[in-house]
Amino acid sequence: MTRPAPAGLGACGLAAAGASALCFLVTALLGPSAFQPALAGAPGDPPYALAADPSPYLVTGLVVAGIALGAGGLAACMVAARRGWTVRPLPLVWTGLAVAVAFAFLPPVGSSDHLNYASYGRMAVTGHDPYETTAADVPHDPVIGAPEEWRTTPSVYGPITTAGQAFASWIGGDSVKLTVFALSAVNVAAFALTAWILYKTSRTRARRLRTALLWTCNPLLLYHLISGGHNDVLAIAPMVAALAVFGGRARGWGRALAAGMLTGAGAAIKLPAALVGGGPAWSLLRDRHARLRLVALFGGAGAATAAAYALAGPHALDQINRASDMVSFATPWHLLDDALGRGTDRDLIKIGVVLLALGLFALLVRTLPGDDDAEHARVSAALVLAWLLSAPYVLPWYDGFGWALLALLPWTRIDWIMLAHTTALSFAYLPARAPKLTGMPDDLSWLFTIVRPTVVPWVLLAALAALVFLCLRSGRSPATAAPPRESAASRG
Repeated sequence: MTRPAPAGLGACGLAAAGASALCFLVTALLGPSAFQPALAGAPGDPPYALAADPSPYLVTGLVVAGIALGAGGLAACMVAARRGWTVRPLPLVWTGLAVAVAFAFLPPVGSSDHLNYASYGRMAVTGHDPYETTAADVPHDPVIGAPEEWRTTPSVYGPITTAGQAFASWIGGDSVKLTVFALSAVNVAAFALTAWILYKTSRTRARRLRTALLWTCNPLLLYHLISGGHNDVLAIAPMVAALAVFGGRARGWGRALAAGMLTGAGAAIKLPAALVGGGPAWSLLRDRHARLRLVALFGGAGAATAAAYALAGPHALDQINRASDMVSFATPWHLLDDALGRGTDRDLIKIGVVLLALGLFALLVRTLPGDDDAEHARVSAALVLAWLLSAPYVLPWYDGFGWALLALLPWTRIDWIMLAHTTALSFAYLPARAPKLTGMPDDLSWLFTIVRPTVVPWVLLAALAALVFLCLRSGRSPATAAPPRESAASRG
């Protein structure tokens, strides 16, 4: 049986990715549903949607189809590209950005986290401390009191994130709709900035195609980060910028300082972004002549992070400390947590997480591909992937961190592990809202009671085992099926 031609396979993959985005766009356009909480505000204000009152079966079917088509389309494009298929990457980049802009003008779907973001921003501009105040404390404010979930939880986000939420609230005033639209616009800007950095730092057409597929036109990321309105994309932009600024052989102390400051800024948006600094630090620690640059790197990161948290106050870290005890239902750690008795002392899980993360990093750092000039990106990717795959609390939109850093590297079989991880988590959260708030019928309750806490944890455990097998089986790099080397005429 002959294999499909790369061109045909790639075209089919792009078509499936487009159909996936269309499913998500239609879900958002239909208006409030099991996947979309209603937004209070004037009818003429963005974001815009119909009031079609779609059934839970319809929107669930659309999202399931979107996830399946997106994962399948991305997989087909990955296979085709590894066999030598190529198209002009720039039109793909523009297409992905156009879809992102379209999502910004539609209400977020998949969770109600954007209501929390709007609430924290409103707190900041009305004189309440979002790190001490909760939505339940000010229930009569039209924006502060809007959240569905986490109503008794202060903000867990970094000071720069809170500043962005306050900016959106300043624009939106007492309109939830306008505030959410402003938040979405900022997310799209960060997504576009990341796309631009990835594109400009890629030196060949094949590598630019990879960044377009894995980031800008990745339908699963467009769904979670942009259509879902999640603020993780804000932290990803400075992470990628830090690696881009630090890159190359000519690394003066100024580049190290800038990379450190960008890393610190990312950490002040969402704390795990600090992991990206591990790659540059690794490279400088191996160079005995780089002491000044190492000091500049750590100094820049420390100064940026300290300045942000000094303005917010040290109590801004309190909720992060409490969140460290959380275990999400869709991770393999949930299986152990259930066996030990959910809610009991989780010290054993914390120890296991640290050991697993260290083991995965050791395997990934020797397995991920990369050249000498990009060693810092390879190490940073290993750190971030080790965190994502070992964390006891992880949600599908967190995977944006991993996809962005993988896009900086050559093709690798680890891409398949990442695709399996994101796809499984996507199916786990259909939707990522409390069941009692969605109006989901009882005959769909198995999505919450079986798929999320049982099926997906075992799937992720299998993906983890596959990753360990791949790493142990590989010599230096699993990217043995990378596209053929390009001619000089095809570069650019």
